[in-house]
Amino acid sequence: MGVAGCGKSSVGTALAEQLGVRFVEGDRYHSPENVAKMSAGVPLTDGDRLHWLASLQGEIRDSVQRGEGIVVACSALKRRYRDLLREGAPGLRFAHLDGTRELIAARMDARVGHYMPLSLLDSQFAALEALQPDEPGIVLDIGEEVPQLVGRIAPPA
Repeated sequence: MGVAGCGKSSVGTALAEQLGVRFVEGDRYHSPENVAKMSAGVPLTDGDRLHWLASLQGEIRDSVQRGEGIVVACSALKRRYRDLLREGAPGLRFAHLDGTRELIAARMDARVGHYMPLSLLDSQFAALEALQPDEPGIVLDIGEEVPQLVGRIAPPA
C-alpha cells in the first residue's frame, strides 16, 4: 500500500515471485472512467474507488478460498479501504511503502506510460491514513532497495 509512485508494483512483483504466489496489479482493476478521471488530473472520490476496491476484495477472497497466496498492489490509502479489503481475508497484512514527497515525485516524474500524473500526488498524501496499531502490517522506508524491502516483508526462511 501507499501513494502513487512509491513502488507498490516493483515490490509486489518481487515479493510474489519470492513467495511463489500470484501478483495482482491493482491499477488494472480501475474502470475506464476512473483512469480517465485520474489522467485528467482529477482525484478519485471514495465512491469512485468502491467498485475498484470490491473487485480487489473479490480477488483476495477467491485466492484465500482456493488456498492460494496472493500479493496485491493497491494504494489502500484509507483505513476504511483496508477494512473493505480485509473483509475478503481477515488475516490480510499490509506493507506500507513510505517515503518523502520529493523522492516519490522524482520517481513519478521518471516513469513512462502511467496514467497517474504528478499533479495528483498531493491529493494522495492528503488522503493517506497511516496503519493503525490494530492493523496487521509493516511500514517500510522506500529509500531501501527492492530486495531489502521484500526481505523485510517476508524474511527468507
